[in-house]
Amino acid sequence: MERTVRNAAKALIIRDDRMLAIKISDGKEEWYIMPGGGQGAEELLPDAVLREVAEEMGIRVEVKDLVFVIEGVHGESFHRVDLVFLCEYQGQIEHAVLQNDHNQVGFDWLDIKTLNTAPLYPSKLRRQIMNLYEGKPYRVYLGNEEIGDPEVNE
Repeated sequence: MERTVRNAAKALIIRDDRMLAIKISDGKEEWYIMPGGGQGAEELLPDAVLREVAEEMGIRVEVKDLVFVIEGVHGESFHRVDLVFLCEYQGQIEHAVLQNDHNQVGFDWLDIKTLNTAPLYPSKLRRQIMNLYEGKPYRVYLGNEEIGDPEVNE
C-alpha cells in the first residue's frame, strides 16, 4: 500500500512567557500538542492555521512567520509534515463552536522557561521553541520524530 503525505499547519502561540497547547489524554497519560491540523486542497497554509485554531480553541490569531518543519515518517497511516507558524494571539471568537479531537481534554499555557521538561510532542520542538523565544539560534528543519524516539529534554 502506498502511503500519502499529509501537510499539517500548526500554530505556535506565545503570550506572557507561555505557549498555548492542546491537552490530550488517552485515559492513562496526558500530554500536549500544538493547535493545528491538516491542510485542505487549495487551502493556503496560513489559512489552515487560522481555521484549525478557530475550530480547536475558539480563538483568533494573526499568522506570522514559518518557524519550524518536523516530520513523522512512521507511526501513522500517512507521512506527516508539520509546518509550524509563529502566531500572535488576537482574542476569543464569540460563540465559537469547537471541534475537538477525540482525545482532546482542554488546553494549557505552558511556561516556556521549562518547556524542555514538559510533555509536549513532537519533543524535538521543545528546546527549539525555547531558543526562538530567547533570541538564540534555532533549527528550522527538525527532521523526523517517530513514536518511541528518545525524549528530547536537554
